[in-house]
Order: sequence, then C-alpha cells, then structure tokens
Amino acid sequence: MNPALRAHSLRARLSLWLAVQSLVGLGIVCLVVYLVTAHNLSARQIETLAQKEAIVRHLLSNIDEHAKESSQEHPLSDFLIGHEDFRLIVRTQDGDLVFPKAAPDTDSAQRVSRVFAVQPADDKSPAFNVDLSMDISSDAQHLNRLAITLAIAAVVGTFVISLGGMSIVSYGLAPVRRLAHQLRSLSADNLRPRLDGAGQPAELVPLVEQFNGLLGRLDLAYTQLEGFNADVSHELRTPLAILVASNELALRHPGNFDMADVLSSNLEELHRLTGIINDMLFLSQADRGATARRSFVPSLAAVVERVVEYHEAALADADLRLKVAGDSTGHFDEPLLRRAVSNLISNATQYAKSGTEVEVSIAAVSDKEVSLVVANQGETVSPEILARMFDRFFRASASREHGQKNHGLGLAITSAIARMHGGRTTAASVNGTTEIGLVVMKTVA
Repeated sequence: MNPALRAHSLRARLSLWLAVQSLVGLGIVCLVVYLVTAHNLSARQIETLAQKEAIVRHLLSNIDEHAKESSQEHPLSDFLIGHEDFRLIVRTQDGDLVFPKAAPDTDSAQRVSRVFAVQPADDKSPAFNVDLSMDISSDAQHLNRLAITLAIAAVVGTFVISLGGMSIVSYGLAPVRRLAHQLRSLSADNLRPRLDGAGQPAELVPLVEQFNGLLGRLDLAYTQLEGFNADVSHELRTPLAILVASNELALRHPGNFDMADVLSSNLEELHRLTGIINDMLFLSQADRGATARRSFVPSLAAVVERVVEYHEAALADADLRLKVAGDSTGHFDEPLLRRAVSNLISNATQYAKSGTEVEVSIAAVSDKEVSLVVANQGETVSPEILARMFDRFFRASASREHGQKNHGLGLAITSAIARMHGGRTTAASVNGTTEIGLVVMKTVA
C-alpha cells in the first residue's frame, strides 16, 4: 500500500486523534494535580509562618520578663531549636541587630518570609522589626519531582492508551476489511454476489443494504444494456441488410430491376434508420437531464384533438372509435406532449380489439399534476409485460409483427417525455381494459 495513502487511513487518523486527546486529557489532569499540590504546599507554608509569627510575637512581647532569668536572646534561641528551616532576624526601629548577635550568612535557599513589627507588653520598650522566613527548598524540590513524574506519566499513559486505541480501532474496522474482501469478488462481469451483512455492526447494516441495492440496480442496468445493445444491433442490421441486398441484386442484374423501385425501397429503409437514430438521440438527451421547454397551453383536450386528426386513417383501418374526455391547462412542452400522446394512441391502435372505442382521459391528479391516459379494449396484459412496457425496443409480441411500423421506442420516448416534465408513466390492465398514460407537472417544480 502507498505510504501516503496509509498515513491518511481511517485507522491512522482515529489513532492519532485518540493519542492527541489522551495527551491533552492526561496533561490537564496532571496540571490540575500539580496546581492543587502547589496550592496546598503554599497554604501550608503560609499557615506555618502564621503559627510561628504568633509564637515570636508572644516571646518578643514578654522579652523583659524572660530577660530576668536569662539572656535576652535565650527565648528566641529556644524557639529556633529543632526548626533549622526557619530564620529569624530581629532589629530595633533604628536598624540595630537584636537577634541573632551576628548577621546571618546569606544562602541560595528558596524562602518565604513575613515581615512584621512587635511592640513589647510594657509599651515602654521600643518596638522590634521582625523578619521571619522559612526555607521552602524541600517543597520546591518536591514540586519539581512531582512535575517530572506527572509529565512522564502523561507521556507514558498517552503511549499506552494509543497502543490500546490502535488495537481497538483495528478490531473495530475488522468488519470493514471483511466487506472489502467480499468486494474483491465483484467485477463488471460478475455483479450477482451480494455483501453478507450477517454479523456486521448496526452502523454498517444500512450501508450493506444500500450497497446490495446498488448492486442489484447495476446488475439490472447491465442486463438491460446487453439486451439494448442486442436490440439496437437487430434493429439496425435488418434495414442495413435490406439495403445491401437490394443494391447488390440491382448491380448484378440491372436489367431485371426498376431502379426507381430499388431507390424507393432503399429510401424507405433509410427513413427507418433515420427514425431509429433520431429516437435514440432524443432518449440520450433525456437521459442526460434535458428538461421540457414549457409554455402556457390553454387546453390539453385541443392538443389531443390535433393529434387524433393525424391518426384518423389508422383508426378507421382498425375499425376503432376515439373519444377525448376531460381537459386541463398548464405550462407544458406542447410538441413533446403531442409526441407522447401520438405514441400512446398508436400503441392502443395496434392492440385494441376491432370495433371498440379508444378513450383518451385528461384529469387533474393534484393542484400540480395532470394525467393523460389512453385506454383500449383487448387482451389483458400480464404484469410481467406491464413492468417492461416502457423499456427500449421492448415489444409485447415476440413475433415483431409490427416491426416494419415501429421499432419499440415509442413508449420509451413517452416515459422520457414524462420525466422531462417532472412526472412519471402509468400502466394497468384489468379485465381486457388496458390503460397506459403519463402524469406530468403543470408547472416547473
């Protein structure tokens, strides 16, 4: 696998984010522990200094009474016994050193101090300026060791959590790897296998179902495409074969053929080829998302009546009557609707029982939709045929008895026109009555 791709893998990104979050989380916890400890130590130092200050104040306030029994510095010396981390400096108001006798040596120790004044109890002696300090080097060293320990703990903890996170992520992505393994068996020539959703996490089950549905649609599309290619080949091969044969015969035996008849026959086949090609181009444009060019149509019934005039001869030859029921208005692509209605009437004329009536019904389905349905009396159409009625090159009759009149694209074009109007097609057949039509939007959605 390409290292660049691997670096951006889901496992790497999840593990990295888990490591970052762990480091931030542990860092915050360690920082809180350090700050709380430092605060507690500082509070303890302040409290200890306050306690020692109270003792020093008491001793200095009664210095004269103690001096009667011993030297003046004796009580303060006793105070410092066992408290080597404390340093006490007492001066007079004039700055003369009272305690200790000699100025203490300076040191590099970290100290916290309190400076205060003490007035002896007799109010006659001069006040003392006291500097009481405590060595906090041990606390500072403790804090430093704690900081180092917490930092190491945060780093080590992050490393351990990251390793565990990588294992968890890897285990969690195992179902995805199993799906990828199943996908390796799929190809354009083999879309029949489906992904096994058994044992998959609940989050992946909808994905597996949707993907299996997509595979089903792709499989159906490939199947239809293969059939479509075969139908196109058949439809184009027949007129081309007729053209080739007639031209060859006319060239081999020019005296036996009337060239006008040959050219007329060839022209008829060329018109058929042109029709197939034009219809295929129209369907291709519709598949690419072409939409209807709408304009206001005051009466759909009038549009249908104009189409009926074109089919009067075919209806008379089939001994059929046609009735238009209902009407509606809206914004439509009138030429496309005329073509769709013409295809529907032509289809009904081919399969209607002689002597019956063909009815074109126009009705409002809703405030935004209108339906145009052509009904004819004849044989009941099976649901299997109805399901494929609008497929390209599909004919209900396998014998292709109407192959010279149509090439199986009429209803497919009707379906495309319905989609271009933001609508759909309808088909039903019950008790010998077959109703095929389309529902279109009155205006742009």
